[in-house]
Amino acid sequence: MPTFKQRLHVVLAAMILAATCGTVAGYMLGRELLVRLTETKLQQYAGRIMADGEASSAELRTMLSAVSASPHPFCSDAEIRYFRSLIFESEYSKDVGRMRNGRIACSATLGRVARLQADSRPDFTQQDGSLLYKNLAPYQNNGVAAITLQHGGSYVVFVPLARMHLEPAPMHYTETAMDAPSQKAGNLLGEAPPATGSILTTEGQSRVGGNLYATRCSIRYFNCVTAYTSIPEALTEDRTYLGGSTVLGGLFGLLFGYFFSLLYRRNKSMEQQLRRAVRRDELRLAYQPIVNLASGRIVGAESLARWTNEQGLPVGPDVFIGVAEERGFVGTITRIVVQHALRDFGEILRGQSNFRLSINVTASDLADPGFLVMLEEALQRAKVPARRLAIEITESSTVRQEVAMKAIQYLRQQGHSVHIDDFGTGYSSLSYLHDLSVDVIKIDRSFTQAIGTGSAVVAILPQILGMAEALSLGVIVEGIETAQQAAYFAAQAQQPVFGQGWYFGRPVPTQEFHALLAKDAQEGPAIQTTTLSGDPQEGQEAELASTIVA
Repeated sequence: MPTFKQRLHVVLAAMILAATCGTVAGYMLGRELLVRLTETKLQQYAGRIMADGEASSAELRTMLSAVSASPHPFCSDAEIRYFRSLIFESEYSKDVGRMRNGRIACSATLGRVARLQADSRPDFTQQDGSLLYKNLAPYQNNGVAAITLQHGGSYVVFVPLARMHLEPAPMHYTETAMDAPSQKAGNLLGEAPPATGSILTTEGQSRVGGNLYATRCSIRYFNCVTAYTSIPEALTEDRTYLGGSTVLGGLFGLLFGYFFSLLYRRNKSMEQQLRRAVRRDELRLAYQPIVNLASGRIVGAESLARWTNEQGLPVGPDVFIGVAEERGFVGTITRIVVQHALRDFGEILRGQSNFRLSINVTASDLADPGFLVMLEEALQRAKVPARRLAIEITESSTVRQEVAMKAIQYLRQQGHSVHIDDFGTGYSSLSYLHDLSVDVIKIDRSFTQAIGTGSAVVAILPQILGMAEALSLGVIVEGIETAQQAAYFAAQAQQPVFGQGWYFGRPVPTQEFHALLAKDAQEGPAIQTTTLSGDPQEGQEAELASTIVA
């Protein structure tokens, strides 16, 4: 039988081995966690730069069109004044002007150039024929990048000073453009990365030679952004945490293992609970009113799925819809939403009013032919015209543009109104919206919340409203919570605008919403908005309401 001393030696040896293994495991786990955290930060960093690039590129294209559409004689005093007015209203453009035979003839900041600049060769030729120059003379300025976009005899200059301090070390970025004739990629902005080739031109993330990369590519403007850093740099930034995980390795190893096991079980548990809730038909719908900002009258509602898990805790739709889409059964939830919505509002939708009900669908629904068949059959059973049921899709749902276009075309042919939800947070542009042929844009609540805060975001709103008017699109504003916000949109718009938010009503169950509709019909709107833009005559109400679908 082992003696006490022998047993003690065995215990000590086991503890030392466990501590050693725990220390190594803690270090490796801590290191991997920090690397993964850095990868996430790189993705977010690349996304922020790409978003800024998308916004600046969209403005540059718009500005280039405005320069080309100048009503004044070539490089006249009137045209130069016109160019200066464009620059004054621009957020990204630093100069605009005219070129002749590849040379600058005049611009907003240079005036007329008496002695034409020497010929400059473009660095990139894009697929639409536009030319890109890096540091075109005379815009070279102490190493600060200046990008010039030329099309025909017009050009616009962009100086990305706002990107110089986007993120502290160890984050780095490079922006890559593709030259259409040679099909070769080259650096447009940012630093020169260690990697080359497909890493810089292919969407995704990778680890190569001790470096981490995250690349985002534009679906509109022929360029990619790569955020990158080295693993040693990333670890150095968090050396205190890494040192602690090494010293307390055994404990950290156990805690991290326990944490990840709990997280995994929680995710699995959520999926199973949601599947059981779907089988038992335990999902419920709430309805939030959509009102005409001119009159305050309710003209529609958005149906919103609600779920309370088996612990009695509410789970947000952004969470459980994401789980269902990832696990492949979101179509079942969409089917339930359609059935419940038509059951709850069938009588109203079959009536003579102009009330419209909208439902949200996902990218998976748009790509599923069975969804379109299910929707048509459900409407036939409920005897509800398709024009009374609007379909809301998020901008991210339309990334696969060809699939989205076919689904949207079919839905509109059937009579549905198609809305782009959370507009302004994704991939929108004039050509993009025109190609998709939607009916309504829903301005994201982040724009609404910026009103009255002094945020530069507010400056974009008149452009969005003007774009909607130019494309004959209806407008619904999300997230209205104050009278000031409602008044702003009513005053800015040149066409009927509709609002949705807590100022007009929170999402409520079916019976409460029916009571709200009845009160609105009998007593008028609970919140008077006639001071915003004038109360339309009763005969105009149906016409205004129909704009949501027109």
